Formats: sequence, structure tokens, C-alpha cells
Amino acid sequence: MRPLEGITVVTLEHAIAAPFCTRQLADLGARVIKIERPKVGDFARAYDERVRGLASHFVWSNRSKESLTLDVKHPEAQPLLGKLLEQADVLVQNLAPGAAARLGLSYEALHEKHPGLIVCDISGYGADGPYRDKKAYDLLIQSESGFLSITGTPDEPSKAGCSIADIAAGMYAYTNILAALLQRARTRKGCQIDVSMLESMVEWMSYPLYYAFDGATPPPRAGAAHATIYPYGPFPAGDGKTVMLGLQNEREWETFCDKVLDQPGLVRDPRFSSNSKRVAARDELRVLILEVFSHLSAEQVIAKLDAAQIANAHMNDMRDVWQHPQLKARERWTEVNTPAGPIPALLPPGKTDAFDPRMDPVPGLGEHTEAILQELGCSTDDISRLHEAGVI
Repeated sequence: MRPLEGITVVTLEHAIAAPFCTRQLADLGARVIKIERPKVGDFARAYDERVRGLASHFVWSNRSKESLTLDVKHPEAQPLLGKLLEQADVLVQNLAPGAAARLGLSYEALHEKHPGLIVCDISGYGADGPYRDKKAYDLLIQSESGFLSITGTPDEPSKAGCSIADIAAGMYAYTNILAALLQRARTRKGCQIDVSMLESMVEWMSYPLYYAFDGATPPPRAGAAHATIYPYGPFPAGDGKTVMLGLQNEREWETFCDKVLDQPGLVRDPRFSSNSKRVAARDELRVLILEVFSHLSAEQVIAKLDAAQIANAHMNDMRDVWQHPQLKARERWTEVNTPAGPIPALLPPGKTDAFDPRMDPVPGLGEHTEAILQELGCSTDDISRLHEAGVI
């Protein structure tokens, strides 16, 4: 058995944060019923058409779910929602601020009738405070949380290449739900979980926040290099390819000078005698490193770094990641079905011998509507009438 087999999650979700949370619950075996707007569905379905006509965001975050189309604002939807919640363990929503409460889907409205129900609300800024009603999208939270201020080059800030604020919120929703399920097993009581994208992202600001403690100067934007450790970042080799490398302590610095740069005397250079001094003199040190690397190919640089046991990496693009030898060697790729046919999918991180993760299809819009309604006691005539009324 998978850990969450027997757990039912009902979710009113769109975009990334809530779908990523519930996809991970599905990976562990939970039944996830995704409620979508009739004819349109989760708007992330239309973000792009990169995966055989399907959206890249959607196929990543929605496998192993059942799609139920339901106009939750229609009066006839309310009894159906009520029946769904009678069998649900968890309700997840990331609708616009206040929308769930207006639909009667707040924890306060549901708790008396469904005392064991766990309700997880994901929003940009949380359920209270002066920013409560502000709309929030990933890039806006990257900005509000200070992430942009420390990311990019000295001349210009840059966003993360993936939806990092959405992903952070989805991760905290996922882990809080797991904790709530454990707690409910002891108390038999549900609870409310209020996940804020801003708080999730500020937590991930980690050392930069404390580096700027008590009004201190924050770490500078340093492109792909580390702002406060050097050398730690990208260095071009003589063949035009780039190698990433990182030093973490003085022992590694000594080895790097001796075995990689072939300049053991550099260790005694007062300009570079500590990490803080190397950071201050990074431009001078970079020139010395690039002079050595300019006579080597990227693979030769990596070979020297490996021989010296200095941490390093290729600067891979997406094509390289699809073909990554380590992922292939560990058999981390599988396939999931979609309405456009099978596509590759990475198995969830965390390899275990206790169970196989659930890797079921990405659903088509409304694919499971009739089957779910039949489970709720609707007849064929009932379903036809709901279709005609635009409820489903």
C-alpha cells in the first residue's frame, strides 16, 4: 500500500501552487478529485502547447488526478459539493481571495458538519493582514519577498527560471497536510491550514535575510556566482563551454591552487588568504583562474577538478537534463499517459523500497465527471440535465 491510499482530496485549484501540492499527495496514493470550470478548466491548461499540444505547467503538476467539471457558483452545484465533502479527508483551494468563503467552503463554514475535514487554503498573503485581498502571482511574490533584490546581475535583477514562489507554497501546503493527517490520526479532528506564498518565499530567503540583519548591507547580486563565497560559480573554459565549481573551505582552496591551477604559492598571496578577502578581490582572482582554464577544454577542467576532489558541475541546458546520465543510471524516468499520448516523467524525489509512487495519467478536462457523479448517486438522466443546465 502507498502511504495515502484511502485518503480523498477534493481540490479547487488552478495555476501551480495548489496543483503541485495535490499532485504530490496523489504520488503517495491519495485520490485527488480536481474540480474545474466547465468548458475552460484550470487556466494553466492554456499556458502553452509545448507538450504535444498540452501545456507544460499542467502536465507537470496534474498527473494521477480525476477531473470533475463543475460550475461551483451554480445553485445545483452545492449539493454535489456537499456530497463530495462527506467522503473527503482534505479540501485544498487556491481561488481568488475570499472566493472560497463566498462559496461556503471556508473552514468555519464546514467544520461543524465535517469535523474531520482538513481545509488547506493557499493564497498570496494569507487570510488576514493588510495584504489579504491583494492578488498574487509568482513573479509578484518573488518581488515582494525580496528574492529579486538579490538575484540577477549588479545592473539588473532577474526572476527565477521556474515558478519558485508557487513551488514553495505548494511544498508547505503538502507538508502541512501530511502533518495534519498524522495529527488527525491521534485526535480525530480536522484543522485549518493557511499557507501564504509570501511567507513560504520569505522562509526560503534563508541566509540573505540574516546576512542583512539589523540594517546590514544585503548580499550583492552576482549573476550565477555566489555572492559571498569565492570562487564559487561559472568559469568559461578554452573551448567556450562553461564549468561551475565551488570551494567551501581553506583546505579546498589550498588543493585548488596546487592541483587545479598548478600555482601552490597562490595560497600565501595575502589578497586571497581568506574567503572574505577572495570575495573582495574576486575580479583579480577570476583573471588568474581564467588564464589557466583558457588552455583547457571544459572536460579537461572537470577532470582536474574531479582528480582534486573539488566540487563541480556542467552547466546543462534542458536538452542535457533530459539525457542526464545520472538520472538514466538510477532509472528515474518513467512514462505517464496524457490525452495526447504517453510522455516521460521523473519519478518523485525520494527513492524508497516501501512502495511505488503513483504515476497515473494526466486527466483530460472533465474526463471523470460522469463516473464521479454516478458515485454520488446521480442517474444518467440527472447527469444529462446537469449538462444541459451548464452545471457540469
